[in-house]
Amino acid sequence: MERKELFEKKPKIKINGKISSCPTSAAMELIGGKWKSVILIHLADDKKRYNELRKEVEGITERTLSLQLKKLELDGLVTRKVFTKKPPLKVEYALTEFGQSLVPILESIRDWGLYAAETKGEFLIEE
Repeated sequence: MERKELFEKKPKIKINGKISSCPTSAAMELIGGKWKSVILIHLADDKKRYNELRKEVEGITERTLSLQLKKLELDGLVTRKVFTKKPPLKVEYALTEFGQSLVPILESIRDWGLYAAETKGEFLIEE
């Protein structure tokens, strides 16, 4: 079914057991919340180890980061690769192909955030 036809028929969308009547709501089921999109944009350029993400995503607790990464993995946006050949245990996270499809959207949101800061806020530079 083509998108035009989908919009005319206005079907409900079911993702993760939740039913939405709007594609935006369906998308937000996967990437909504305070941290998911932040984690995803940090993975946009390259795979990262858990501790790299923890340092880059300021303000997130270890528990929250762990839970969000698990959700993103379950939703097929992120892969988790464990290396166990030699200690210490190494875990890398990367975007899946499905997750990569979000990169242009996340970059647009980041750019709009910069515009919002220029227009409505200010930049605070630490020295």
